[in-house]
Amino acid sequence: MARIRKFISYRKIERPYTRTSKYQGKSYVKVNPNIKVVAFETGSPMKKFQYTLSLISKTDLQIRDNALESAKQTSNRILEKTIGLAAYHLKIKPYPHHVLRENPIAAGAGADRFSTGMQKSFGKPIGVAAQVRKGQTIFQISVDEANLGLAKTALSRASKKLPCSCTIQSMENK
Repeated sequence: MARIRKFISYRKIERPYTRTSKYQGKSYVKVNPNIKVVAFETGSPMKKFQYTLSLISKTDLQIRDNALESAKQTSNRILEKTIGLAAYHLKIKPYPHHVLRENPIAAGAGADRFSTGMQKSFGKPIGVAAQVRKGQTIFQISVDEANLGLAKTALSRASKKLPCSCTIQSMENK
C-alpha cells in the first residue's frame, strides 16, 4: 500500500478548480473520499460547564482529516481515562470538506506505458482536509474548574498532532 504523502505539499490554502457538472465527462471530481473523523463531539454535550478552553490556530492552513482524528484521540484518551465521559465535552470545530488531489505518476520499469504525464492532470482524489484560518478555533473543550489543568494538558497534546502552531485560550461561562 502506498504511504501518505507528507502534508507540506497540501498545507497552503488555494482555491482549486474543482468542477462538478451535470455532465459526467465535464465533472472532474468524481468521488468524494470518506472522512476519517469518527465523531466530531465526545463527552456530555447537554451539561453546562464552568469553563470552555479553545485551541486556536496561529496561521492559515489546511489540516488533513487523519490529523484531526489523531489529535482528537490523544486528547480524548487523557480526559476519558482520568475524569470520565460525563465530566467534559470535546468538540472539533472545522469540517474537512476540501478534496485533496494528486496526479499519479508511475515510476519503475515499464512506467511509460501507463503514465499519462501532464495530460489530464487534474488529479485523483486522495483525501480530504479542513481549511483553517488564522484565529479560528480548531478544538473546544468544556470542563468544570477542578479539571481545568487536565483540559489544558489535553489540548497541548492535541496541538502536537496538528501541522500548525496553536494557542490555548480559556473562557469562563456565565
